[in-house]
Amino acid sequence: MKSIFAVFLFSVFASVAAFGQNKDISAVEKALETLRVQMLNPTESGLKSISHPALTYGHSSGKIENQKEFMEAFLTGASDFTSLDFSDVKIEIVGKTAVVRHILTAESMDKGKQPAKVNIKVMLVFTKEKASWVLLGRQAVKYL
Repeated sequence: MKSIFAVFLFSVFASVAAFGQNKDISAVEKALETLRVQMLNPTESGLKSISHPALTYGHSSGKIENQKEFMEAFLTGASDFTSLDFSDVKIEIVGKTAVVRHILTAESMDKGKQPAKVNIKVMLVFTKEKASWVLLGRQAVKYL
């Protein structure tokens, strides 16, 4: 009888944990889509709300930006995507940290540059602040 009760309790706790994990994955997916939309159609309030003040934003060129530089790049057109897609998205959550890997495929028209096609692999780190997932880190790499 005790073993049946123990199995029942384990099943209940496992179900609750899985539900919580699925809820967080959905919230991270929503934050990822918010980031994608802000990269396409940036607003100061939108970029600020999706990014953490301690943001480290790494480009595939090796350039690193903080939150202020990240926001300025999008708001001034220094980074200007005309199309943007995230594919092959993988999300892992540990506590209040989410690691997201994806492929970024885009067309850009960065200020002072010729139109370009962008194909990079990206790793994002989101952290849960209060009830929201915000971008804490990003690193992109080129791939063939």
